[in-house]
Amino acid sequence: MTPDMTIILISAVCGILGFIVTRLSMPKLIHKLEKANIIGKDIHKLSKPIVAEMGGIGILFGFIIGIFAGIYLFPTLTFQLTITLVVILFVGIIGMVDDLLTLSSKEKFILLFLAGIPLIWIAPPSAGILYIILIPIAVSIVANLTNMLAGLNGIETGLGVIAMTSLTISCIILGKYDVAIISMSMLGALIAFLLYNKYPSKVFPGDTGTLIIGAAIATIAFIGRLKLIAFIVLLPNIIDASMKLYSAGVVERHKHSPTKVNEDGKLIRPEQGFKSLIRFVIKKPISEKEAVKIIWGIGVIFGILGIFVAIMLPDMTGNATIAQFIKYKDIFYYLFN
Repeated sequence: MTPDMTIILISAVCGILGFIVTRLSMPKLIHKLEKANIIGKDIHKLSKPIVAEMGGIGILFGFIIGIFAGIYLFPTLTFQLTITLVVILFVGIIGMVDDLLTLSSKEKFILLFLAGIPLIWIAPPSAGILYIILIPIAVSIVANLTNMLAGLNGIETGLGVIAMTSLTISCIILGKYDVAIISMSMLGALIAFLLYNKYPSKVFPGDTGTLIIGAAIATIAFIGRLKLIAFIVLLPNIIDASMKLYSAGVVERHKHSPTKVNEDGKLIRPEQGFKSLIRFVIKKPISEKEAVKIIWGIGVIFGILGIFVAIMLPDMTGNATIAQFIKYKDIFYYLFN
């Protein structure tokens, strides 16, 4: 068996372990969260059912076991995987604090920046100070992006599954097999969680879950040098955030005017309030399930586009114009060195 095939199989094992751990832990975790009164109302249903919050802890469990398996089975990658684990754990803790105490946007941004600092140790040796500073900033921004496009049953987790699938396939296409351990560990945990988070949700991920999805994408982008593909798969989140910031600026969640539900149980957008990708989709009343499927469909389009770019990238870098562009882009590594 070739070394490349070995690490692909190890990545698959990590993903399967992540799935199993999350799948088995979720029923007990949901019960514990309900017992601890860590719950919330599902406001997009007429009956307003009570649902367990902060279920992203289950995703974190599965991911941790997947990464530990990767470290054990492929010790050569211990450094990269340990850095990844530290960053995701820090981000997960910040998510838990936010779920329990509700941090302000400024507090969350600063804490996520600090959580991303360990990724500096995976920067290219000749990287300049500007590039190094951009790494934790990117972690904070991307984690917030995946946290913003949220609120409907399964929307965040489903988009996370799509993004991780696209990144995993892109990693394999481009020979970034080491990073596939990270993406597949998260992918396995997310798929298992989606079984409980899809419509009708038995549990919500909370910021614990949504923030670690974004942090994992940012980590994969920097460790695997897949920033362009990560940007593409994040475009639904970027579009959503741009619409919100353009229409309302930075607004705390408790000040938002929630999407309403009519007497038929369909979603309707308020006459006033911020714009968003979800509200763009529900120009006319549609069910929550339909709205989520449309958003997932948008995510799939960009996920496929990311894979297409991964396929074309070797040929693109052979093109003189593109190669020159990439050469200029790499100058960022050396800025202020």
